[in-house]
Amino acid sequence: MDKKAVRSWAMYDWANSAFATIIIAAVMPIFYSKVAANTLAPATATAYWGYTQSISLILVVILSPLLGAIADASNSKKKFLRFFVIMGVLATTLMFTIGEGDWLWASLLLIVGTLGFSGANVFYDAFLSDVAPEKDRDMVSAKGFSYGYVGGGSILALSLALITFHDKVGISSLSATQISFFATGIWWLLFSIPIFRNVHEKKIIQGVKQPPMATALSGFRSVWQTIRAIKQYPELLKFLIAFWFFSDGINTIVKMSVIFGAEIGIGQQDLITALLITQFVGFPCTLFFGKIASKFGSKLTLVITLCVYLFITILGYRMENALDFYILATLVGTVQGGSQALARSIFTRIVPAHRNAEFFGFYGLSGKFAAIFGPAAVAIIGQLTGSNRTGIASVAFFFIVGIIMLFFVNLDKGKEEAEAAVARELNQ
Repeated sequence: MDKKAVRSWAMYDWANSAFATIIIAAVMPIFYSKVAANTLAPATATAYWGYTQSISLILVVILSPLLGAIADASNSKKKFLRFFVIMGVLATTLMFTIGEGDWLWASLLLIVGTLGFSGANVFYDAFLSDVAPEKDRDMVSAKGFSYGYVGGGSILALSLALITFHDKVGISSLSATQISFFATGIWWLLFSIPIFRNVHEKKIIQGVKQPPMATALSGFRSVWQTIRAIKQYPELLKFLIAFWFFSDGINTIVKMSVIFGAEIGIGQQDLITALLITQFVGFPCTLFFGKIASKFGSKLTLVITLCVYLFITILGYRMENALDFYILATLVGTVQGGSQALARSIFTRIVPAHRNAEFFGFYGLSGKFAAIFGPAAVAIIGQLTGSNRTGIASVAFFFIVGIIMLFFVNLDKGKEEAEAAVARELNQ
């Protein structure tokens, strides 16, 4: 295994986590509410942010089968990775130009930036099999995960320092925030250089090279075939339904909590500092829940993390001040990585080994599709009721359904179903 290639691959997680922390989670939601959408009512600004997130995810869902097929079938992963990185970087740096009342321009750049971010991730993930042999992939994947936490936390800390001490360098708070967007794009680009220079894809031996349209159709056909096959694995299907609900709740909290905090008057410095705590709490707590799962079982441990999320939703509904948000952010950091890691590990136990890549592709795609509904629900309910507190409270529904569905999942039976499918395949 080429250690330099592994480090370079992991550094891309360091690079793109700048977009995830600054644009998706921390600084941009506040800026959108207080600056870009300051001509709108606060509840309307929050709703428009939710719609923007949902539109972005819809486009990602539409493109994912095409991009996945290209990643599997082509010898051009690096070219496509570079294309989507440049798309995302350009959109992010252009956020420097967003001013007061420019909510439509901000939403457009967010959609394009999210497409670049998600599109690049398809090819970044596909490079894992090129940089690490199968026996080392769990370790290498975890390394990328840890780099992302530290990289995202580092750029967030630098942005917080610039915004907090803007007067010391003779600029306004508005300019400091705009500079942080520009710096995020540059950070993403610069730390992507190692993967472009040091990671090389393995050439695929192909009998007949498919034209682009045929490759696209095969991607969508693969998704449809997976949907048809799922009915053969009842426990897997029940788990996926649970996953759709609770992952939607998790994603909604990540994407909507900061803009809601800004709406009720929590200061920008407090919001960003709290999310900085989330970044650095996340890594050790993820390892902690891994150890808990080894003693008490992964399903029970996952349910515990989701119950914490349910409490977080209640706290979000009742949130009044910065202290409440600090508590909320710390709790999110405690369970965010653990819940995602446990869900993925459970899935590996009940997915048929001979269709592992196919089902994991569907797992990722369906998770993105499910994530559309949470932000949309918060936006619609907030607009209909005139209170985004009610919209935030609606997120509890996703966790309650997810927890209930998990109790109906029999992991031992699911494993037997997966093993039986492999046996049938071998006997044919």
